[in-house]
Amino acid sequence: MASTHLQSSEEDFFKSKVLGHPAGLFVLFFTEMWERFSYYGMRALLVLFLTSSIMGDNPGWGWPREHALAIYGSYTSFAYLTPILGGYIADRIIGYRWAVVVGALLMTLGHLSMAIEVDPIFMYLGLALLVFGNGFFKPNMTSIVAQMYKNHPEKKDGAYTIFYMGVNSGAFLGMLLCGYIGESPDWGWSYGFGLAGIFMLIGMLQFYFTQNIFGDIGLKPIKEDASNIAGAVVNDDEKLNPFSKFDLAIIGLISIIGLTWVINDPVSKITSVNAFNFEFAGLSGSNFMIITALVLFLFILIKRISQYTPVLRDKMIAVIILAFITIFFWASFEQAGGSMTIFASDYTARVLTGDYKLIFNIANTLITVVPLIIISYVLFKLFANTFKKYALGNIILATGFIIIWVIVIYMLSQQYSDVKSEVPATWFGVLNSLFIISCAPLVSKVWESKYNPPATVKNGVGMMLLGTGFAVLAYGASDIPQGAQTAAVSMMWLVLAYFFHTMGELCISPVGLSYVSKLVPGRMIAIMFGIWYLAIAIGNKIAGTMGGMIDQITANYSMSAFFLIFTIIPVALGVFIILLTPLLKKLMHGVK
Repeated sequence: MASTHLQSSEEDFFKSKVLGHPAGLFVLFFTEMWERFSYYGMRALLVLFLTSSIMGDNPGWGWPREHALAIYGSYTSFAYLTPILGGYIADRIIGYRWAVVVGALLMTLGHLSMAIEVDPIFMYLGLALLVFGNGFFKPNMTSIVAQMYKNHPEKKDGAYTIFYMGVNSGAFLGMLLCGYIGESPDWGWSYGFGLAGIFMLIGMLQFYFTQNIFGDIGLKPIKEDASNIAGAVVNDDEKLNPFSKFDLAIIGLISIIGLTWVINDPVSKITSVNAFNFEFAGLSGSNFMIITALVLFLFILIKRISQYTPVLRDKMIAVIILAFITIFFWASFEQAGGSMTIFASDYTARVLTGDYKLIFNIANTLITVVPLIIISYVLFKLFANTFKKYALGNIILATGFIIIWVIVIYMLSQQYSDVKSEVPATWFGVLNSLFIISCAPLVSKVWESKYNPPATVKNGVGMMLLGTGFAVLAYGASDIPQGAQTAAVSMMWLVLAYFFHTMGELCISPVGLSYVSKLVPGRMIAIMFGIWYLAIAIGNKIAGTMGGMIDQITANYSMSAFFLIFTIIPVALGVFIILLTPLLKKLMHGVK
Protein backbone atom coordinates (compact mmCIF):
# COMPACT_ATOMS: atom_id res chain seq x y z
CA MET A 1 0.00 0.00 0.00
CA ALA A 2 2.85 2.37 0.93
CA SER A 3 4.57 1.61 -2.38
CA THR A 4 1.41 2.49 -4.33
CA HIS A 5 1.08 5.77 -2.39
CA LEU A 6 4.71 6.67 -3.08
CA GLN A 7 4.31 5.93 -6.78
CA SER A 8 1.19 8.13 -6.87
CA SER A 9 3.17 10.91 -5.18
CA GLU A 10 5.87 10.58 -7.84
CA GLU A 11 3.30 10.80 -10.64
CA ASP A 12 1.79 13.98 -9.10
CA PHE A 13 5.30 15.34 -8.87
CA PHE A 14 5.77 14.90 -12.63
CA LYS A 15 2.62 16.85 -13.52
CA SER A 16 4.26 20.23 -12.74
CA LYS A 17 7.03 20.75 -15.30
CA VAL A 18 9.73 23.33 -16.04
CA LEU A 19 11.79 22.92 -19.24
CA GLY A 20 10.49 19.36 -19.62
CA HIS A 21 11.35 18.26 -16.06
CA PRO A 22 9.43 18.39 -12.77
CA ALA A 23 9.52 21.81 -11.11
CA GLY A 24 10.85 20.13 -7.96
CA LEU A 25 14.07 19.21 -9.78
CA PHE A 26 14.82 22.92 -10.11
CA VAL A 27 14.11 23.46 -6.42
CA LEU A 28 16.91 20.92 -5.85
CA PHE A 29 18.99 22.61 -8.58
CA PHE A 30 18.93 25.96 -6.76
CA THR A 31 19.37 24.43 -3.29
CA GLU A 32 22.46 22.54 -4.51
CA MET A 33 23.68 25.65 -6.31
CA TRP A 34 23.63 27.73 -3.11
CA GLU A 35 25.36 24.96 -1.17
CA ARG A 36 28.15 24.64 -3.75
CA PHE A 37 28.35 28.47 -3.81
CA SER A 38 29.07 28.46 -0.10
CA TYR A 39 31.43 25.44 -0.14
CA TYR A 40 33.65 26.58 -3.00
CA GLY A 41 33.42 30.23 -1.99
CA MET A 42 34.80 29.42 1.46
CA ARG A 43 37.35 26.91 0.10
CA ALA A 44 38.72 29.49 -2.32
CA LEU A 45 39.47 31.85 0.57
CA LEU A 46 40.66 29.48 3.30
CA VAL A 47 44.34 29.01 2.39
CA LEU A 48 44.74 32.62 1.21
CA PHE A 49 43.27 33.97 4.45
CA LEU A 50 45.46 31.77 6.64
CA THR A 51 48.69 32.57 4.76
CA SER A 52 48.14 36.30 4.08
CA SER A 53 50.44 38.67 5.94
CA ILE A 54 49.09 40.11 9.18
CA MET A 55 50.51 43.49 8.10
CA GLY A 56 48.98 43.83 4.61
CA ASP A 57 46.06 45.92 3.28
CA ASN A 58 43.81 42.90 3.84
CA PRO A 59 45.50 41.22 6.81
CA GLY A 60 45.19 37.48 7.32
CA TRP A 61 46.72 35.30 10.00
CA GLY A 62 50.21 34.99 8.51
CA TRP A 63 50.40 31.21 8.97
CA PRO A 64 53.17 29.17 7.31
CA ARG A 65 51.93 27.52 4.12
CA GLU A 66 52.53 24.04 5.55
CA HIS A 67 50.15 24.73 8.48
CA ALA A 68 47.45 26.21 6.26
CA LEU A 69 47.58 23.32 3.80
CA ALA A 70 47.48 20.75 6.63
CA ILE A 71 44.17 22.32 7.76
CA TYR A 72 42.95 22.43 4.15
CA GLY A 73 43.78 18.75 3.54
CA SER A 74 42.07 17.55 6.72
CA TYR A 75 38.97 19.64 6.03
CA THR A 76 38.53 18.44 2.43
CA SER A 77 39.19 14.80 3.38
CA PHE A 78 36.55 14.91 6.15
CA ALA A 79 34.14 16.43 3.61
CA TYR A 80 34.23 13.07 1.78
CA LEU A 81 34.05 10.88 4.90
CA THR A 82 31.04 12.33 6.75
CA PRO A 83 28.58 11.69 3.86
CA ILE A 84 28.93 7.97 4.63
CA LEU A 85 27.57 8.63 8.14
CA GLY A 86 25.05 11.26 6.99
CA GLY A 87 23.62 8.93 4.35
CA TYR A 88 23.26 6.14 6.91
CA ILE A 89 21.38 8.39 9.39
CA ALA A 90 19.05 9.63 6.64
CA ASP A 91 18.37 6.09 5.39
CA ARG A 92 17.63 4.72 8.85
CA ILE A 93 16.26 7.57 10.98
CA ILE A 94 15.32 11.03 9.65
CA GLY A 95 14.82 10.71 5.88
CA TYR A 96 16.50 12.61 3.06
CA ARG A 97 14.63 15.89 3.35
CA TRP A 98 15.24 16.49 7.04
CA ALA A 99 18.88 15.49 6.51
CA VAL A 100 19.19 18.23 3.86
CA VAL A 101 17.64 20.83 6.21
CA VAL A 102 19.85 19.80 9.17
CA GLY A 103 22.95 19.78 6.97
CA ALA A 104 22.18 23.21 5.50
CA LEU A 105 21.58 24.69 8.96
CA LEU A 106 24.87 23.30 10.30
CA MET A 107 26.76 24.66 7.29
CA THR A 108 25.12 28.09 7.66
CA LEU A 109 26.31 28.24 11.27
CA GLY A 110 29.75 27.01 10.17
CA HIS A 111 30.22 29.77 7.59
CA LEU A 112 29.02 32.45 9.99
CA SER A 113 31.39 31.15 12.67
CA MET A 114 34.29 31.47 10.22
CA ALA A 115 33.28 35.08 9.56
CA ILE A 116 34.31 35.83 13.18
CA GLU A 117 38.09 36.25 12.86
CA VAL A 118 38.88 37.32 16.40
CA ASP A 119 39.93 33.87 17.64
CA PRO A 120 41.06 30.62 15.93
CA ILE A 121 38.45 28.69 17.95
CA PHE A 122 35.72 30.15 15.74
CA MET A 123 37.49 28.92 12.61
CA TYR A 124 37.92 25.40 14.03
CA LEU A 125 34.29 25.38 15.16
CA GLY A 126 33.21 26.63 11.74
CA LEU A 127 35.17 23.95 9.89
CA ALA A 128 33.74 21.24 12.18
CA LEU A 129 30.16 22.45 11.57
CA LEU A 130 30.83 22.55 7.81
CA VAL A 131 32.16 18.99 7.83
CA PHE A 132 29.16 17.56 9.71
CA GLY A 133 26.69 19.68 7.74
CA ASN A 134 28.20 18.51 4.48
CA GLY A 135 27.82 14.92 5.69
CA PHE A 136 24.06 15.35 6.07
CA PHE A 137 23.58 17.44 2.93
CA LYS A 138 25.81 15.97 0.21
CA PRO A 139 24.56 12.36 -0.18
CA ASN A 140 20.89 13.08 0.40
CA MET A 141 20.30 15.66 -2.32
CA THR A 142 21.26 13.09 -4.97
CA SER A 143 19.18 10.48 -3.11
CA ILE A 144 16.07 12.68 -3.51
CA VAL A 145 16.74 12.97 -7.25
CA ALA A 146 17.20 9.20 -7.52
CA GLN A 147 13.99 8.50 -5.57
CA MET A 148 11.79 10.86 -7.54
CA TYR A 149 12.98 9.45 -10.88
CA LYS A 150 12.71 5.85 -9.70
CA ASN A 151 9.83 5.07 -12.08
CA HIS A 152 11.15 7.32 -14.85
CA PRO A 153 14.61 5.89 -15.66
CA GLU A 154 14.47 7.29 -19.20
CA LYS A 155 14.62 10.84 -17.75
CA LYS A 156 17.28 10.18 -15.12
CA ASP A 157 20.34 11.03 -17.26
CA GLY A 158 18.83 14.39 -18.22
CA ALA A 159 17.90 15.09 -14.60
CA TYR A 160 21.41 14.44 -13.33
CA THR A 161 22.85 16.58 -16.13
CA ILE A 162 20.66 19.52 -15.02
CA PHE A 163 21.54 18.86 -11.37
CA TYR A 164 25.26 18.73 -12.25
CA MET A 165 24.93 22.11 -13.95
CA GLY A 166 23.55 23.46 -10.65
CA VAL A 167 26.64 22.13 -8.88
CA ASN A 168 29.00 23.86 -11.29
CA SER A 169 26.99 27.08 -11.45
CA GLY A 170 27.20 27.36 -7.67
CA ALA A 171 30.93 26.60 -7.61
CA PHE A 172 31.53 29.17 -10.35
CA LEU A 173 29.58 31.97 -8.65
CA GLY A 174 30.89 31.13 -5.17
CA MET A 175 34.57 31.30 -6.11
CA LEU A 176 33.99 34.38 -8.26
CA LEU A 177 32.01 36.48 -5.76
CA CYS A 178 33.23 35.23 -2.35
CA GLY A 179 36.75 35.37 -3.76
CA TYR A 180 36.32 38.93 -5.01
CA ILE A 181 34.74 40.20 -1.77
CA GLY A 182 37.12 38.29 0.50
CA GLU A 183 40.31 39.36 -1.31
CA SER A 184 39.21 43.00 -1.64
CA PRO A 185 40.84 45.33 0.95
CA ASP A 186 37.63 47.39 0.81
CA TRP A 187 35.69 44.44 2.23
CA GLY A 188 37.89 41.68 3.69
CA TRP A 189 37.93 38.01 4.59
CA SER A 190 35.04 38.18 7.09
CA TYR A 191 32.69 39.48 4.40
CA GLY A 192 33.78 36.72 2.03
CA PHE A 193 33.13 33.99 4.60
CA GLY A 194 29.92 35.71 5.67
CA LEU A 195 28.66 35.88 2.08
CA ALA A 196 29.07 32.11 1.83
CA GLY A 197 26.95 31.76 4.99
CA ILE A 198 24.23 34.10 3.72
CA PHE A 199 23.70 32.06 0.56
CA MET A 200 23.75 28.77 2.46
CA LEU A 201 20.97 30.22 4.64
CA ILE A 202 19.05 31.27 1.52
CA GLY A 203 19.42 27.75 0.13
CA MET A 204 18.14 26.19 3.34
CA LEU A 205 15.11 28.51 3.66
CA GLN A 206 14.21 28.14 -0.01
CA PHE A 207 14.29 24.33 0.29
CA TYR A 208 12.41 24.27 3.61
CA PHE A 209 9.52 26.47 2.45
CA THR A 210 9.18 24.74 -0.93
CA GLN A 211 9.69 21.12 0.16
CA ASN A 212 5.99 20.19 -0.07
CA ILE A 213 6.46 20.16 -3.83
CA PHE A 214 8.09 16.73 -3.35
CA GLY A 215 4.98 15.13 -1.84
CA ASP A 216 6.13 12.11 0.20
CA ILE A 217 9.47 11.81 -1.58
CA GLY A 218 12.41 11.83 0.82
CA LEU A 219 10.22 12.46 3.86
CA LYS A 220 10.64 9.15 5.67
CA PRO A 221 13.33 6.46 5.61
CA ILE A 222 12.54 3.66 3.16
CA LYS A 223 12.56 0.25 4.82
CA GLU A 224 13.09 -2.70 2.53
CA ASP A 225 10.69 -5.58 2.90
CA ALA A 226 12.61 -8.55 4.30
CA SER A 227 10.85 -10.89 1.90
CA ASN A 228 11.99 -8.76 -1.04
CA ILE A 229 15.58 -8.90 0.16
CA ALA A 230 15.35 -12.66 0.54
CA GLY A 231 13.79 -12.97 -2.88
CA ALA A 232 16.65 -10.96 -4.40
CA VAL A 233 19.21 -13.64 -3.52
CA VAL A 234 19.13 -15.57 -6.76
CA ASN A 235 22.72 -16.61 -7.43
CA ASP A 236 26.09 -17.13 -5.78
CA ASP A 237 27.17 -13.53 -6.36
CA GLU A 238 24.17 -12.30 -4.38
CA LYS A 239 24.71 -14.48 -1.29
CA LEU A 240 25.17 -12.48 1.88
CA ASN A 241 28.63 -12.33 3.43
CA PRO A 242 28.11 -10.58 6.79
CA PHE A 243 30.93 -8.93 8.69
CA SER A 244 32.24 -11.01 11.58
CA LYS A 245 32.94 -9.48 15.01
CA PHE A 246 36.64 -9.73 14.19
CA ASP A 247 36.09 -7.81 10.92
CA LEU A 248 34.15 -5.08 12.71
CA ALA A 249 36.81 -4.80 15.44
CA ILE A 250 39.56 -4.32 12.83
CA ILE A 251 37.46 -1.78 10.91
CA GLY A 252 36.78 0.10 14.15
CA LEU A 253 40.50 0.19 14.98
CA ILE A 254 41.37 1.43 11.47
CA SER A 255 38.71 4.15 11.74
CA ILE A 256 39.97 5.37 15.12
CA ILE A 257 43.60 5.49 13.96
CA GLY A 258 42.73 7.13 10.63
CA LEU A 259 40.44 9.81 12.07
CA THR A 260 42.89 10.58 14.87
CA TRP A 261 45.71 10.92 12.33
CA VAL A 262 43.74 13.28 10.07
CA ILE A 263 42.95 15.54 13.05
CA ASN A 264 46.38 15.20 14.63
CA ASP A 265 48.27 16.21 11.46
CA PRO A 266 47.29 19.90 11.49
CA VAL A 267 47.00 20.05 15.30
CA SER A 268 50.57 18.78 15.81
CA LYS A 269 51.91 21.32 13.30
CA ILE A 270 50.00 24.33 14.63
CA THR A 271 50.22 23.58 18.38
CA SER A 272 52.45 21.59 20.74
CA VAL A 273 49.81 18.86 21.12
CA ASN A 274 50.73 15.60 19.37
CA ALA A 275 48.70 12.41 19.88
CA PHE A 276 51.52 10.35 18.32
CA ASN A 277 54.51 11.87 20.10
CA PHE A 278 56.81 8.83 19.94
CA GLU A 279 59.18 6.96 17.62
CA PHE A 280 59.15 3.30 16.63
CA ALA A 281 61.66 1.44 14.46
CA GLY A 282 63.09 4.72 13.18
CA LEU A 283 59.64 6.03 12.20
CA SER A 284 57.86 8.98 13.75
CA GLY A 285 54.73 8.07 15.71
CA SER A 286 52.52 9.69 13.09
CA ASN A 287 54.06 7.72 10.20
CA PHE A 288 54.05 4.48 12.18
CA MET A 289 50.35 4.78 13.03
CA ILE A 290 49.21 5.59 9.49
CA ILE A 291 51.31 2.72 8.08
CA THR A 292 49.75 0.42 10.69
CA ALA A 293 46.26 1.55 9.65
CA LEU A 294 47.14 1.00 5.99
CA VAL A 295 48.44 -2.55 6.65
CA LEU A 296 45.29 -3.40 8.64
CA PHE A 297 43.10 -1.96 5.86
CA LEU A 298 44.85 -4.07 3.22
CA PHE A 299 44.51 -7.14 5.47
CA ILE A 300 40.76 -6.71 5.98
CA LEU A 301 40.27 -5.91 2.29
CA ILE A 302 42.08 -9.07 1.14
CA LYS A 303 40.29 -11.14 3.78
CA ARG A 304 36.88 -9.89 2.69
CA ILE A 305 37.51 -10.23 -1.04
CA SER A 306 38.76 -13.80 -0.65
CA GLN A 307 35.38 -14.81 0.85
CA TYR A 308 33.38 -13.96 -2.30
CA THR A 309 32.75 -16.04 -5.41
CA PRO A 310 35.45 -15.83 -8.13
CA VAL A 311 33.40 -13.61 -10.48
CA LEU A 312 32.38 -11.12 -7.79
CA ARG A 313 35.91 -11.21 -6.38
CA ASP A 314 37.30 -10.20 -9.78
CA LYS A 315 34.82 -7.33 -10.11
CA MET A 316 35.68 -6.03 -6.64
CA ILE A 317 39.40 -6.14 -7.47
CA ALA A 318 38.63 -4.05 -10.58
CA VAL A 319 36.82 -1.46 -8.42
CA ILE A 320 39.73 -1.33 -5.96
CA ILE A 321 42.26 -0.79 -8.79
CA LEU A 322 40.17 2.10 -10.11
CA ALA A 323 39.81 3.49 -6.56
CA PHE A 324 43.61 3.30 -6.14
CA ILE A 325 44.07 5.44 -9.26
CA THR A 326 41.43 7.83 -7.90
CA ILE A 327 43.55 8.49 -4.78
CA PHE A 328 46.39 9.85 -6.91
CA PHE A 329 44.03 11.78 -9.16
CA TRP A 330 42.54 13.75 -6.24
CA ALA A 331 45.93 14.12 -4.54
CA SER A 332 47.02 16.07 -7.62
CA PHE A 333 43.73 17.66 -8.69
CA GLU A 334 43.01 19.17 -5.26
CA GLN A 335 46.16 21.26 -5.47
CA ALA A 336 43.66 23.70 -7.01
CA GLY A 337 42.56 24.92 -3.58
CA GLY A 338 46.05 24.71 -2.09
CA SER A 339 49.39 25.08 -3.86
CA MET A 340 47.84 26.34 -7.12
CA THR A 341 46.00 29.06 -5.20
CA ILE A 342 49.29 30.04 -3.56
CA PHE A 343 50.94 30.03 -7.01
CA ALA A 344 48.18 32.29 -8.33
CA SER A 345 48.49 34.65 -5.35
CA ASP A 346 52.26 34.94 -4.99
CA TYR A 347 53.87 33.84 -8.25
CA THR A 348 51.49 35.04 -11.00
CA ALA A 349 51.36 38.47 -12.69
CA ARG A 350 47.76 39.48 -11.96
CA VAL A 351 47.90 43.27 -12.39
CA LEU A 352 46.63 44.23 -15.86
CA THR A 353 46.73 47.58 -17.66
CA GLY A 354 45.91 48.93 -21.09
CA ASP A 355 44.67 46.48 -23.72
CA TYR A 356 45.22 43.46 -21.44
CA LYS A 357 42.96 45.02 -18.83
CA LEU A 358 40.26 45.71 -21.45
CA ILE A 359 40.42 42.18 -22.87
CA PHE A 360 40.18 40.65 -19.39
CA ASN A 361 37.27 42.91 -18.38
CA ILE A 362 35.29 41.99 -21.50
CA ALA A 363 36.01 38.26 -21.08
CA ASN A 364 35.18 38.36 -17.37
CA THR A 365 31.93 40.22 -18.07
CA LEU A 366 30.83 37.64 -20.64
CA ILE A 367 31.69 34.57 -18.55
CA THR A 368 29.91 36.11 -15.54
CA VAL A 369 26.82 37.69 -17.05
CA VAL A 370 25.87 35.12 -19.72
CA PRO A 371 25.59 32.12 -17.32
CA LEU A 372 23.79 34.33 -14.78
CA ILE A 373 21.23 35.40 -17.40
CA ILE A 374 20.62 31.73 -18.28
CA ILE A 375 20.19 30.75 -14.62
CA SER A 376 17.91 33.74 -14.04
CA TYR A 377 15.76 32.57 -16.97
CA VAL A 378 15.43 29.16 -15.30
CA LEU A 379 14.45 30.97 -12.08
CA PHE A 380 11.76 32.91 -14.00
CA LYS A 381 10.32 29.68 -15.44
CA LEU A 382 10.24 28.13 -11.96
CA PHE A 383 8.49 31.26 -10.64
CA ALA A 384 5.80 31.08 -13.31
CA ASN A 385 5.10 27.46 -12.40
CA THR A 386 5.28 27.43 -8.61
CA PHE A 387 4.77 30.97 -7.21
CA LYS A 388 1.08 30.55 -6.38
CA LYS A 389 1.70 27.52 -4.18
CA TYR A 390 5.14 28.34 -2.81
CA ALA A 391 5.32 32.13 -2.73
CA LEU A 392 7.63 32.42 0.32
CA GLY A 393 10.20 29.95 -1.01
CA ASN A 394 10.22 31.75 -4.36
CA ILE A 395 10.59 35.18 -2.75
CA ILE A 396 13.59 33.93 -0.73
CA LEU A 397 15.13 32.49 -3.91
CA ALA A 398 14.54 35.76 -5.79
CA THR A 399 16.14 37.72 -2.95
CA GLY A 400 19.27 35.62 -3.35
CA PHE A 401 19.42 36.41 -7.05
CA ILE A 402 18.91 40.13 -6.46
CA ILE A 403 21.91 40.06 -4.09
CA ILE A 404 23.95 38.14 -6.70
CA TRP A 405 23.14 40.66 -9.44
CA VAL A 406 23.98 43.62 -7.15
CA ILE A 407 27.39 42.11 -6.28
CA VAL A 408 28.11 41.23 -9.93
CA ILE A 409 27.24 44.76 -11.14
CA TYR A 410 29.34 46.27 -8.33
CA MET A 411 32.31 43.99 -9.13
CA LEU A 412 32.22 44.68 -12.88
CA SER A 413 31.77 48.44 -12.44
CA GLN A 414 34.80 48.55 -10.14
CA GLN A 415 36.90 46.63 -12.66
CA TYR A 416 35.98 49.02 -15.48
CA SER A 417 36.47 52.18 -13.41
CA ASP A 418 39.92 51.29 -12.04
CA VAL A 419 42.98 52.42 -14.02
CA LYS A 420 44.44 48.94 -13.57
CA SER A 421 42.81 45.64 -12.68
CA GLU A 422 44.22 43.12 -10.22
CA VAL A 423 42.78 39.72 -11.01
CA PRO A 424 41.84 38.01 -7.70
CA ALA A 425 43.89 34.87 -7.02
CA THR A 426 40.61 33.03 -6.44
CA TRP A 427 39.41 33.93 -9.97
CA PHE A 428 41.45 31.12 -11.54
CA GLY A 429 39.42 28.56 -9.62
CA VAL A 430 36.29 29.48 -11.60
CA LEU A 431 37.96 28.19 -14.77
CA ASN A 432 37.33 24.59 -13.71
CA SER A 433 33.55 25.11 -13.55
CA LEU A 434 33.60 27.20 -16.74
CA PHE A 435 35.46 24.50 -18.68
CA ILE A 436 33.19 21.77 -17.29
CA ILE A 437 30.03 23.60 -18.36
CA SER A 438 31.58 24.25 -21.80
CA CYS A 439 33.19 20.86 -22.47
CA ALA A 440 31.04 18.31 -20.60
CA PRO A 441 28.39 18.02 -23.38
CA LEU A 442 31.10 17.29 -25.97
CA VAL A 443 32.84 14.70 -23.79
CA SER A 444 29.46 13.11 -23.00
CA LYS A 445 28.78 12.74 -26.75
CA VAL A 446 32.08 10.88 -27.16
CA TRP A 447 31.19 8.50 -24.30
CA GLU A 448 27.84 7.79 -25.99
CA SER A 449 29.38 7.18 -29.45
CA LYS A 450 31.09 4.15 -30.98
CA TYR A 451 34.41 5.68 -29.91
CA ASN A 452 33.59 5.20 -26.20
CA PRO A 453 36.82 3.75 -24.72
CA PRO A 454 37.10 1.24 -21.84
CA ALA A 455 37.23 2.50 -18.24
CA THR A 456 40.98 1.94 -18.02
CA VAL A 457 41.65 4.05 -21.11
CA LYS A 458 39.41 6.85 -19.74
CA ASN A 459 41.27 6.75 -16.43
CA GLY A 460 44.67 6.59 -18.14
CA VAL A 461 43.95 9.49 -20.47
CA GLY A 462 42.49 11.48 -17.57
CA MET A 463 45.63 10.99 -15.49
CA MET A 464 47.88 11.98 -18.41
CA LEU A 465 45.82 15.13 -19.04
CA LEU A 466 46.13 15.98 -15.35
CA GLY A 467 49.90 15.50 -15.53
CA THR A 468 50.03 17.66 -18.67
CA GLY A 469 48.41 20.51 -16.74
CA PHE A 470 51.17 20.36 -14.13
CA ALA A 471 53.81 20.07 -16.88
CA VAL A 472 52.52 23.40 -18.21
CA LEU A 473 52.91 24.94 -14.72
CA ALA A 474 56.40 23.43 -14.36
CA TYR A 475 57.42 25.03 -17.66
CA GLY A 476 55.81 28.36 -16.76
CA ALA A 477 57.63 28.35 -13.39
CA SER A 478 61.02 27.46 -14.89
CA ASP A 479 62.33 31.04 -14.59
CA ILE A 480 61.39 31.42 -10.91
CA PRO A 481 64.62 31.47 -8.84
CA GLN A 482 65.23 28.70 -6.31
CA GLY A 483 63.64 29.52 -2.96
CA ALA A 484 61.77 32.60 -4.23
CA GLN A 485 58.69 33.55 -2.20
CA THR A 486 57.19 35.74 -4.95
CA ALA A 487 57.35 36.02 -8.75
CA ALA A 488 55.28 37.31 -11.66
CA VAL A 489 54.80 34.65 -14.36
CA SER A 490 52.13 34.85 -17.06
CA MET A 491 48.50 34.07 -16.21
CA MET A 492 48.37 31.93 -19.36
CA TRP A 493 50.07 28.99 -17.62
CA LEU A 494 47.39 28.74 -14.94
CA VAL A 495 44.60 29.04 -17.53
CA LEU A 496 46.10 26.19 -19.58
CA ALA A 497 46.69 24.08 -16.46
CA TYR A 498 43.05 24.39 -15.37
CA PHE A 499 41.90 23.46 -18.89
CA PHE A 500 43.94 20.23 -18.93
CA HIS A 501 42.93 19.41 -15.34
CA THR A 502 39.25 19.84 -16.19
CA MET A 503 39.52 17.58 -19.24
CA GLY A 504 41.21 14.99 -17.02
CA GLU A 505 38.42 15.34 -14.45
CA LEU A 506 35.77 14.74 -17.14
CA CYS A 507 37.53 11.50 -18.07
CA ILE A 508 37.79 10.19 -14.50
CA SER A 509 35.36 11.70 -11.98
CA PRO A 510 31.92 10.99 -13.52
CA VAL A 511 33.00 7.55 -14.75
CA GLY A 512 34.10 6.13 -11.40
CA LEU A 513 30.82 5.93 -9.50
CA SER A 514 29.11 4.63 -12.64
CA TYR A 515 31.46 1.64 -12.76
CA VAL A 516 31.04 0.95 -9.05
CA SER A 517 27.27 0.71 -9.54
CA LYS A 518 27.72 -1.61 -12.52
CA LEU A 519 30.33 -3.95 -11.06
CA VAL A 520 28.91 -4.86 -7.63
CA PRO A 521 25.51 -6.24 -6.55
CA GLY A 522 22.91 -3.78 -5.29
CA ARG A 523 23.25 -4.90 -1.68
CA MET A 524 26.97 -3.96 -1.74
CA ILE A 525 26.60 -0.53 -3.37
CA ALA A 526 26.70 1.39 -0.08
CA ILE A 527 29.87 -0.39 1.12
CA MET A 528 31.70 0.06 -2.19
CA PHE A 529 30.63 3.71 -2.45
CA GLY A 530 32.05 4.07 1.06
CA ILE A 531 35.39 2.65 -0.12
CA TRP A 532 35.28 4.96 -3.14
CA TYR A 533 34.66 8.05 -0.98
CA LEU A 534 37.40 6.83 1.38
CA ALA A 535 39.80 6.80 -1.60
CA ILE A 536 38.80 10.39 -2.45
CA ALA A 537 39.23 11.42 1.21
CA ILE A 538 42.73 9.90 1.29
CA GLY A 539 43.57 11.70 -1.95
CA ASN A 540 42.40 15.03 -0.49
CA LYS A 541 44.52 14.58 2.63
CA ILE A 542 47.58 13.67 0.55
CA ALA A 543 46.88 16.80 -1.53
CA GLY A 544 47.15 18.97 1.58
CA THR A 545 50.26 17.16 2.84
CA MET A 546 52.08 17.33 -0.51
CA GLY A 547 50.97 20.92 -1.12
CA GLY A 548 52.37 21.85 2.28
CA MET A 549 55.83 20.84 1.04
CA ILE A 550 55.88 23.64 -1.56
CA ASP A 551 58.25 25.84 0.45
CA GLN A 552 60.61 22.98 1.31
CA ILE A 553 60.85 21.69 -2.27
CA THR A 554 61.11 25.20 -3.75
CA ALA A 555 63.92 26.07 -1.32
CA ASN A 556 65.89 22.88 -1.97
CA TYR A 557 65.18 22.52 -5.69
CA SER A 558 62.78 24.81 -7.57
CA MET A 559 59.12 25.61 -8.17
CA SER A 560 59.35 23.62 -11.42
CA ALA A 561 60.55 20.58 -9.47
CA PHE A 562 57.49 20.85 -7.20
CA PHE A 563 55.07 20.78 -10.14
CA LEU A 564 57.07 18.05 -11.92
CA ILE A 565 56.23 15.69 -9.05
CA PHE A 566 52.55 16.11 -9.96
CA THR A 567 53.46 15.64 -13.63
CA ILE A 568 55.49 12.44 -13.44
CA ILE A 569 53.28 10.46 -11.01
CA PRO A 570 49.93 10.97 -12.84
CA VAL A 571 51.45 10.39 -16.30
CA ALA A 572 53.23 7.21 -15.14
CA LEU A 573 50.03 5.92 -13.51
CA GLY A 574 48.07 6.84 -16.64
CA VAL A 575 50.36 4.73 -18.83
CA PHE A 576 50.25 1.90 -16.26
CA ILE A 577 46.43 1.78 -16.07
CA ILE A 578 46.14 1.76 -19.89
CA LEU A 579 48.56 -1.20 -20.01
CA LEU A 580 46.27 -2.96 -17.52
CA THR A 581 43.32 -2.77 -19.97
CA PRO A 582 43.37 -6.49 -20.96
CA LEU A 583 43.54 -7.54 -17.27
CA LEU A 584 40.77 -5.13 -16.20
CA LYS A 585 38.52 -6.32 -19.06
CA LYS A 586 38.98 -9.86 -17.81
CA LEU A 587 38.24 -8.84 -14.20
CA MET A 588 35.07 -6.96 -15.22
CA HIS A 589 33.54 -10.03 -16.89
CA GLY A 590 31.79 -8.19 -19.71
CA VAL A 591 30.72 -5.07 -17.78
CA LYS A 592 31.21 -1.96 -19.95
